[in-house]
Amino acid sequence: MTATAPHFGPSPSAPAPRRPFAAAALLATLVVMVSGLLLGGAGSASAHAALTGSDPQDGAVVATAPQEVTLTFSEQVAMGDDSIRVLDPDGKRADTAAAPRDLRSGSTVRYGVALHSGLPDGTYTVAWHAVSADSHPVSGAFTFSIGAPSATSVVLPTEEAGGGLVGILYGIARYAAYAGFVLMAGGSAFVLACWQRGAGAPPLQRLVVRGWMTLTAATLVMLLLRHPYTGSGKLADALDLDGLQAVLDTKPGAALVSRLLLLGASALFVAVLFGAYAKREDGREKKDLTFGLAVGGTVVAAGIAGTWALAEHASTGIRPGIAMPVDVLHLLAVAAWLGGLVALLVALFRTPDIEAGAVRRFSRVAFGSVLVLTATGIFQSWRQVGTWSALTGTRYGQLLLVKAGLVAVLVGIAWISRRWTTRLVTGGGSDASQDPAEDGIVVGTGPEQTVEGTAESRTTGDAPEAGEGTAESPATGDAPKAGAEDTIRAAQLERQKAATAAAEKKRIRDADPDRSGLRRSVLAEVGVAVVLLAVATVLTSTEPARTEEETARASAAAPASAVSGPVELALPFDTGGRNGKGTVRMDIDPGRTGTNALHLWIENTDGKAMDVPELKLAFTLKAKDIGPLPLTPARLAEGHWAASNVRIPMAGTWKVAVTVRTSDIDQTTVDKNVKIG
Repeated sequence: MTATAPHFGPSPSAPAPRRPFAAAALLATLVVMVSGLLLGGAGSASAHAALTGSDPQDGAVVATAPQEVTLTFSEQVAMGDDSIRVLDPDGKRADTAAAPRDLRSGSTVRYGVALHSGLPDGTYTVAWHAVSADSHPVSGAFTFSIGAPSATSVVLPTEEAGGGLVGILYGIARYAAYAGFVLMAGGSAFVLACWQRGAGAPPLQRLVVRGWMTLTAATLVMLLLRHPYTGSGKLADALDLDGLQAVLDTKPGAALVSRLLLLGASALFVAVLFGAYAKREDGREKKDLTFGLAVGGTVVAAGIAGTWALAEHASTGIRPGIAMPVDVLHLLAVAAWLGGLVALLVALFRTPDIEAGAVRRFSRVAFGSVLVLTATGIFQSWRQVGTWSALTGTRYGQLLLVKAGLVAVLVGIAWISRRWTTRLVTGGGSDASQDPAEDGIVVGTGPEQTVEGTAESRTTGDAPEAGEGTAESPATGDAPKAGAEDTIRAAQLERQKAATAAAEKKRIRDADPDRSGLRRSVLAEVGVAVVLLAVATVLTSTEPARTEEETARASAAAPASAVSGPVELALPFDTGGRNGKGTVRMDIDPGRTGTNALHLWIENTDGKAMDVPELKLAFTLKAKDIGPLPLTPARLAEGHWAASNVRIPMAGTWKVAVTVRTSDIDQTTVDKNVKIG
């Protein structure tokens, strides 16, 4: 390790060190991992708003045609004119094709469509699609029957909203947008906060500009794909101007347009950073400009981060007023840490003369970013997960654990990088107290400038004075020609010397194990960061664990979740007269919505068949205010009564009332609640 060169990059004339095979292997691995995460997560958009109920319910058989169909959701959704369609058994529209009516009441989110009057019996299909409050599309379909189930020609869709090729492309654009923001914001922050001389380094300039271009292109792609992503799923509809106009009227569309406008302001920021700021040499003026750029850049970056917070998970759910600014802080911390990490990697491999002080300053920035990420991440986890069971029992919780594990790995590698930095600083001394040449900051010593000075001195020293000896030589024109040849040879010699010196500096620099160790550890950090960003992207398109558990609980509590199967009841009775005691045993088969067969056996206290003059039944579903529905079974034999085609219109907890008459004046009614569905 050399004590006189505490810089980590090659000199201006030296070729950048490369590790082609290692870099190619790492790049291939990352591409495979990121592609797997994106394609696995983009196959179908996970539902962030869920259907928690409907009227009629899925699979219900109703006696008469309803006037409307209503759907209830777990959170606010956006509905279009054609978001709810009801199709008859032949596939024709059974609804009036009007826009869904908003039937919200308090915290209950409900929409409905009116049906045509006089609908015939048969099985009807309800197909719906919507956009949840966090910008993700949701869709589904179910059936109900009027009178009795029938065959239907309607084919239920198998592909969820946001799936297919459009879903994959939208997922890739979403990842590219995050990556572009991280590179642009993090790279700029690295220059301003850690290494201000890096504003004049072309590799860092290219990194930030490419981040800006990536974010801009990805935002435009998302804006064009938004209509087919939330609607038809056809790639050709990306150029539908009417669809684009509809997107602009939505909250996600407005967020994307706002991002494009803010990217225009960020382009001006980047131009000043790498233009006037990089050329400014006056210390006081540069300090003032640094402050102005830091404030302006932070405002613009926060605005761009806010376009995600306003249209993603933070905008809905528990305490959105707190969640959105927390989400902005989270994104800014991610950009400062991961984007600065990539900028540091580029500086170590591709830019000359980055000093140890810049690495130390970035280490402090990274540490602060990790603290902010930890605090905001804990709040977001509580808000989106809610329970320990959801952390391990839902896909969102499992992805969150993977993300936390990757962050832990990243922090561990960063600790190793910090150790390498400490060793370099200890060996090289404080860069602030050294001469610029000793610190690796060599200004104006490139080969071209050296050659220019040599040529000038050669020309000045060898040129004959005016009027001196020109008449004594027969070939006066050969002297200037010979001087020019000497100048060219001197320039070639200077270039050779510069190349030899650069190669020697590169050999000494590459032989330093501390410097090589720092490069390897930072490269490993960037590799983990790429995968971490992919996991975070998939996480944003996954249904939050809290929502998934709440939907599951609502489904479990719904009457439709009652276990179907033959229902057997025993109802003891006592009419109060002679031989008035006995038991009615009832069998309802198959014990579900639709048509059932009902058998009743009446037994006396000795368990023998008991004949009665009259037997009546009534079914009541209090939860839906249905009934009582009267039923008179037929007597088949002594003590055996039956009824066929007993229609249960809806699943739920029904009260079954049985009226038994044992004489002209003795009768009683007994009832019992039973789940049917």
